[in-house]
Amino acid sequence: MAIKVHGSPMSTATLRVVAAVHEKELEYEFVTIDMKSGAHKQPPFISLNPFGQVPALEDGDLKLFESRAITKYIAYNYENKGTSLVHKDGKQMAELTVWMEVEAHQFDPVGSKLVWELIIKNLFGMQSDDAVVEENEAKLAKVLDIYESRLSNSKYIAGDSFTLADLHHLPVLQYLMGTKVKNLFDERAHVSAWAKDILGRPSWAKALALQKQP
Repeated sequence: MAIKVHGSPMSTATLRVVAAVHEKELEYEFVTIDMKSGAHKQPPFISLNPFGQVPALEDGDLKLFESRAITKYIAYNYENKGTSLVHKDGKQMAELTVWMEVEAHQFDPVGSKLVWELIIKNLFGMQSDDAVVEENEAKLAKVLDIYESRLSNSKYIAGDSFTLADLHHLPVLQYLMGTKVKNLFDERAHVSAWAKDILGRPSWAKALALQKQP
């Protein structure tokens, strides 16, 4: 039975899971959830995620929600397929876990706020709040200064191989690079090279292709 990913092609969390599936070279079925109609808040979807948020995953009789939990499951359960995405060594895995936490608690909240202000609001005909943008640009700059230092010593954020710590950045990073915030990445040579590298992965191109399907 093929893996089923339930979600929206426009959802950053959904794309995070789809990218992981492609890194593992797994067959899967994508089930589109119509968020405009509120399908994510109604049966049958809420049987997969009681919080009414995308994505959700089905793998046989296993049902999971929360994108980062799903990517970890995919990485470990299919460790012998595709890209490793995790480390087997305990110390390396501990370091990887640290940087996954950094993405979730330092990068994503600030990046997602900027995506909301600079992109999503415009889609809904709303005015972005310049003060909020300026505040979060400053916060992101501090995070990227730390990333620049880190990436001066390793090719990827958690070492010299591409892992979940990098993959988890992809959706928000993709949106940010289409805004004026791209300058914050361009100003930092190692961060810029890292962003270009991971955004250029074939798995990410395949994930983004979902947005072009009718």
